[in-house]
Amino acid sequence: MSITKNIIYALTTAIGLMTAASCIDEEPYVNTPEGNFEALWKLIDERYCFFEYKEKKLGIDWDSIHDEYKRRITPKMDNYQLFEVCCDMLSELKDGHVNLSAAFDIGREWSYYEPYPENFDQQIQQNYLGTDYKIASGLKYKILDDNIGYVYCESFNDAIGDGNLSYMLDALSTCIGLIVDIRNNGGGRISTAHQLASRFTNEKKLIGYMSHKTGKGHYDLSDPEPVYLEPSDGIRWQKNAVVLTNRRCFSAANDFVKCMKTCPNVTILGDYTGGGSGMPFTQEIPCGWSVRYSAVIIYDKDMNHTEFGIEPDIKAGMEEEDMRKGKDTIIEKAREFLKEEASKNNCQDTSVVKRQSKTNCNI
Repeated sequence: MSITKNIIYALTTAIGLMTAASCIDEEPYVNTPEGNFEALWKLIDERYCFFEYKEKKLGIDWDSIHDEYKRRITPKMDNYQLFEVCCDMLSELKDGHVNLSAAFDIGREWSYYEPYPENFDQQIQQNYLGTDYKIASGLKYKILDDNIGYVYCESFNDAIGDGNLSYMLDALSTCIGLIVDIRNNGGGRISTAHQLASRFTNEKKLIGYMSHKTGKGHYDLSDPEPVYLEPSDGIRWQKNAVVLTNRRCFSAANDFVKCMKTCPNVTILGDYTGGGSGMPFTQEIPCGWSVRYSAVIIYDKDMNHTEFGIEPDIKAGMEEEDMRKGKDTIIEKAREFLKEEASKNNCQDTSVVKRQSKTNCNI
């Protein structure tokens, strides 16, 4: 099943389940501290998709969590106190896609990156980009002085034009290797992440599976449906590429790494990604607060969860000595790796693949 059809199918099924649940045998909750707490707990209980995995991984017992936090609910507590209790309860799931939004605050679960080194410094990065870098659909790119291409993708929130990608890769085609830096990319549209990844494969690739909630039980999930990455019709990169990652690579950025690990000549370098492999949905509780939660599970090609991140092929972190010199250790390691690979392969050609009628040719 194609990426778009699979996502639409999951969305339609999940929305249908929500609609049915809201119309049939739905327990009414009143707009009181207790009513809102119970509505929130029940919504997650019936519609959150990762309970089986989180029970095994973290030992989560959602019934016990209910009892623990219910003791903190009192009839006369104000909205700020209620919000704090509810956010504390949701944080037990360790899911960056699960949060509560009120007019006065947004609950956050950022444990996927907060305890870890950032492994990125924007000021040091500027030493590599300079001021003469080019921009294509939000992608910043430049040819470094050792003839290695450098592309920085800070977000997948917006679509990337196919023409922009082709122009960029054509401009970088003389390089001996390519660095795609997605550090601190918090995600956005999965379709945009796949659009960029499609420039690194010449054949259709199985990139994972998708499973959605089919009922109110913790284990009520559909059979996993395969998801494929189709090669782009535009210019595609043929040489070695390195993707730079850190713990702040989340959601669609995590999915991009999952895709790129299936592509030939691609190496992941840096730190674990932050994870976030659930597709989020949003609903409201009686007081009008918005609740976001993971409702669809996305696995990798081997049916592994990537909810808590993806391990890099080469582990690397920023070193203080390099930082004092204005150097980015992770970028430097990627450059060394690409130069070594180019030397092994005697990679001095400028070939990329570009669509020509119904066949592909090198240019």
